[in-house]
Amino acid sequence: PVGTLIIDKQTGKVMKDLTKHGESFIAAKGGKGGKGNVRFKSSVRQAPNFAEAGGAPQEREVILELKLIADIGLVGFPNVGKSTLLSVVTGARTKIDNYPFTTLTPNLGVVKYKDDSFIMADIPGLIEGAHTGSGLGLDFLKHIERTRLLIHIVDVSGSEGRDPIDDFNMINYELESYSSKLSKKPQIVAANKIDLASDEQYKRFEDYILSLGLRVFPISAPIHQGVSELIDETYKTLVSLPIEVEKYDYFDPSEMEDRDYKKIEYIKDNDVFVLSGKQLDKIFRSTNFNDMGSLRYLYKYIENSGVIDKLKDLGLKDGDTIRINDFEFEYIE
Repeated sequence: PVGTLIIDKQTGKVMKDLTKHGESFIAAKGGKGGKGNVRFKSSVRQAPNFAEAGGAPQEREVILELKLIADIGLVGFPNVGKSTLLSVVTGARTKIDNYPFTTLTPNLGVVKYKDDSFIMADIPGLIEGAHTGSGLGLDFLKHIERTRLLIHIVDVSGSEGRDPIDDFNMINYELESYSSKLSKKPQIVAANKIDLASDEQYKRFEDYILSLGLRVFPISAPIHQGVSELIDETYKTLVSLPIEVEKYDYFDPSEMEDRDYKKIEYIKDNDVFVLSGKQLDKIFRSTNFNDMGSLRYLYKYIENSGVIDKLKDLGLKDGDTIRINDFEFEYIE
């Protein structure tokens, strides 16, 4: 889905950020095709009975990480009314109930505003310790990174037995602890469940939020009280914000290309000379050991690549054994 990061597991670097619908990316390429037997035809080899095997495909472990892309992120403790607000302003059919963690995965909805629209994401409720992974916090926090503006929803009535100001500060602490980038995102505060709060409760909370230089809107999402004013301010703020493009130090697969493809390793195992190498292995796999022409081609490659000279430097002599993969043959001068 849109918003998926493709990450190379070995380096931890991002290979691709899929931000557009229908976008594609090749994380690992198939091996290069080999040469057919016709390519080895010559005046003395009219019907070669061998061909070159194709190259080995690339192998790569990747991590697929989804970070939803939305304009607005709804954040707050569980059961403060985020899903209700999303359903009211977007018509999204979200699971709504009066208990914590009703929402376990982010929900998206489109807010239609006059002749425009924007995407709103209901981020599952955060709890104390979310930045360390408590309550699936890390899974939830990463989705906030792509948003441009946060609506911080607080149960101003304290119906769950918590202090609204403490709730507000705790969520911001979790955002900052996870990433300084999240703590710097602009916020609009929605004091929800205003119909259940006393005037004193709201005034205390409002004074505190205003002292921080933030805007606060009293709302009751179920009965739509104050919701229009909140969305008006949200749109006004959103259009004034720049559209950020995330920058990554992208991983270049060519950095991992095998520059030792033609290299041959030599090991003397008692009286056996063991050869190994990627190009050598490819040619060896192409060899038809029942065809003399194919065997000559293999020997010609070994001879032209300087293998025999190198083995002689290691003490190779007539009658010694050479091993390539699981195949052994006797060297005859």
